[in-house]
Amino acid sequence: MSIAGALNSAVSSLYAQSQALSNIADNLSNSGTTAYKANSTSFESLVASSGSSSSGGVTSSTRSNNSAQGLLTATSSETDLAIDGEGYFVVSTTTDGTGSSYYTRNGEFEIDNEGYLVNGDYYLMGWETDEDGNIMGGTSESSLVAIDTDAYQSSVGATTEIDMQANLPADAAVGDTFSTTVEVYDSLGTSSTMEVTWEKTDENTWEMSFSDPTVSSTGVDGGDTSTTAIELTFNEDGSLASTNPDPATISISDWSTGAADSTITLNLGTVGKSDGLTQLSSDSSEPSITIDSISQDGLAYGSLSGVEITDDGSVVASYTNGESRTIYKIPVATFGNENGLQEMSGGVYASTNTSGTSIIQEAGSGSAGSINGGYLESSTTDTSEEFSRMLSAQQAYSASSQILSTASDMFDTLMSAVR
Repeated sequence: MSIAGALNSAVSSLYAQSQALSNIADNLSNSGTTAYKANSTSFESLVASSGSSSSGGVTSSTRSNNSAQGLLTATSSETDLAIDGEGYFVVSTTTDGTGSSYYTRNGEFEIDNEGYLVNGDYYLMGWETDEDGNIMGGTSESSLVAIDTDAYQSSVGATTEIDMQANLPADAAVGDTFSTTVEVYDSLGTSSTMEVTWEKTDENTWEMSFSDPTVSSTGVDGGDTSTTAIELTFNEDGSLASTNPDPATISISDWSTGAADSTITLNLGTVGKSDGLTQLSSDSSEPSITIDSISQDGLAYGSLSGVEITDDGSVVASYTNGESRTIYKIPVATFGNENGLQEMSGGVYASTNTSGTSIIQEAGSGSAGSINGGYLESSTTDTSEEFSRMLSAQQAYSASSQILSTASDMFDTLMSAVR
């Protein structure tokens, strides 16, 4: 190898170690950055030509390690997210789906002034769900929309079912009549009270009928009940024998609040069992109806009080009326070669031909990791390891600079001999 070859090798080493130091500096400066993936430097030898004394030096390249899992740490924010396992959150620069999709493990999301879950300039994307938490419109990437909590700022629910557990006095006389009340809600969340009339019409036979609803807050007539009396029969052991009609329902129309008409199903118990209405002796000189429980599924108006994310990526909205329901599902994107993703500022990545296209899955299914709400993923930088690499790079750089100095002295000697 000639002196010129030695110079070339030394220069290539200086450049390679400079790149290694640059990667070390990036890693150390991002040791506290959420979900940062520490890069390493890969060195390869260069051969200038064939022969026993050939030399070309060294070349270096940055090696990504996107698949490394950082430590998950708890935070005080329920909208902070971390993926435990493989995959990335899908984000976009637009809310209407016209922008390109990007991918990140930086889960420092917060609700902006328009109600969107954002991380900087990026909107978190998810699938909309129905009232039962089922995904609507398919589970492809094209079905993703920006998660908008403002679209679910309030919650109401019309009563659709009433469950009753009560005992009708078997020792009541035929023709005896009793009254109870039940609360119902219309589709606008208005509470009304209905009077329930119970009349014993024959042995082991009763009729129940419902009055028109009265608005609880004003006492005015709330609507029209068009349901005819419901016939109830009981077995000799006091268990429910039948209802007519079956199932028993209530129909309410012309709500004074302008709400939609209501059809309410009455769950009065299982035929042959005592899990609903029963007819047993009251063992009293003045028989009366004993109400064990009356419940209904309607809800008054409630405003959004909080948002949390579960392990399967469900975005659960909580309301002041006590309701909690899933409004979106956050997917996880995986790649055939995630180390081939193009890194961008802010911990965001773009797909490339090397990484392959994204595979969108529900969190926790297939190869996709689970989502942890209220957690963030720490940087994978190991500071002690980076300092060790820094010392190695410094020593190699210093040695290469000595080669340059020695080669320069040798050239000076050669030039002196010529003169």
